[in-house]
Amino acid sequence: MFKGSMVALVTPFKDGKVDEKALKELVEFHIKGGTSALVPCGTTGESATLNYQEHDKVIELTVQSAKGRIPVIAGTGSNSTEEAIMLTDHAKKSGADASLQVSPYYNRPTQKGLYLHFKAIAEAVDIPIILYNIASRTGVNIEPETFAKLAEIKNIVGVKEASGSLEQMARIRKSCPKGFLLISGDDALTLPVLSIGGVGIISVVANIIPRDVADMCAAFEKGDIKKAESLHYKMLPLVKAMFVETNPIPVKTAMGLMKMIDPQMRLPLCEMLPENREKLVKALKDYKLI
Repeated sequence: MFKGSMVALVTPFKDGKVDEKALKELVEFHIKGGTSALVPCGTTGESATLNYQEHDKVIELTVQSAKGRIPVIAGTGSNSTEEAIMLTDHAKKSGADASLQVSPYYNRPTQKGLYLHFKAIAEAVDIPIILYNIASRTGVNIEPETFAKLAEIKNIVGVKEASGSLEQMARIRKSCPKGFLLISGDDALTLPVLSIGGVGIISVVANIIPRDVADMCAAFEKGDIKKAESLHYKMLPLVKAMFVETNPIPVKTAMGLMKMIDPQMRLPLCEMLPENREKLVKALKDYKLI
């Protein structure tokens, strides 16, 4: 159910508020573009600057707009276990198909604390849970041994792995049950992750090129490695441009240049430096997106 190109959906803003019309249009864009799942309210969706009402509304609108055509994996993580449970419970009641749970940030819990945090959420809300490991943002890495323990909990079904370490991902794959989903959290590593048993990507670049990301994942699944490799190398310069500044600054800027959304962000995120914007514009022109 959760595989292929899953998009880490941006949250469009207009006049400082969530642009509900643009959000609905993005859902249609992705369904037509072959995206296999929508992931609202993650890092790319600027969840850190959404208030509770906005967070809940974005998930509700995404679910309502998807109309069951593709799954919705709602970002409902927090560094407060109680808050994560509250957000996850709302997502389930809104009709989300799963929850994406980032490891607690700033607190820097121990491996035991991480285990108890995710266990408490899984026991409190009966919804499939995909863990999100991104130590560069959170300050703590979920170790493979901890994943092995967490994978024993029935509704913890996989991980979005953004450690950048293929060795760690391979160890997770080896130590967890066969059905535990290994999902790339880094666009540049999607193809390598697929090659070690991954099932797909929760992608930033799919916000602007959903068809190519979906086609690469589909080609690999069908055994057409040559096509998958060709798409991987085609996308690589654009992927690099997506991270020339902190995500989602470049991708929202790109979407603005492509006339997809108003590229507004919320402080402390701000507009790109001129020299980095030039790099982004070049990558978009080279890809024939503008």
